[in-house]
Amino acid sequence: MAASQCAKVRLWRWRRNPLRRRSDVVEAWVVLCGWLLALVGAVFAGLTAADAVVRSAEQQRAQSHQVTAVLVKDAEDSGPARVTTDHLVWATVRWTDPDGSVRTDEARVPPKTKAGGKVEVWADRNGILPKAPLSEAEILMHSVAGGILAGAATASLALGFAWVVRLAMERRRLDQWAAEWERLDTPWGWKTG
Repeated sequence: MAASQCAKVRLWRWRRNPLRRRSDVVEAWVVLCGWLLALVGAVFAGLTAADAVVRSAEQQRAQSHQVTAVLVKDAEDSGPARVTTDHLVWATVRWTDPDGSVRTDEARVPPKTKAGGKVEVWADRNGILPKAPLSEAEILMHSVAGGILAGAATASLALGFAWVVRLAMERRRLDQWAAEWERLDTPWGWKTG
């Protein structure tokens, strides 16, 4: 089949045709609107999610600062129970805030660091030690991944809704055909199906 003939077959709902029903036109509009909504919604949701990730990471970075802390006791390799992906272990550290108050908390430090050793850790304004803020590359990676996931979810919802509407229209169309066959069969006194 030639490409022009194939396009004519695919777009039959949009052309004038004596066999085309009003439900065919409505179905074509449902499909078109579903795809447009999926496209526009996916772009909007993706950009919104990516922007939210970037703003959150920048806010985290602005609220935390690096401090030099001193290990209270030796950092021991804790075994598989609390292994982290960056090969750091949890240990108790002490540091002094810019306001002069001394704080103690757990932080991730290199294994086998001796008590009294100095390590660089991250603290926020409340003194809690979160993990280090995301780097620029990590922010980019997280925002792209978040945008793609949000866009895909939005497009899936829009296309899923259009699919459900098409199924409902198809069911209604089949019921109408069944009723029409029933009406035609009854006067002749025999059943076709």
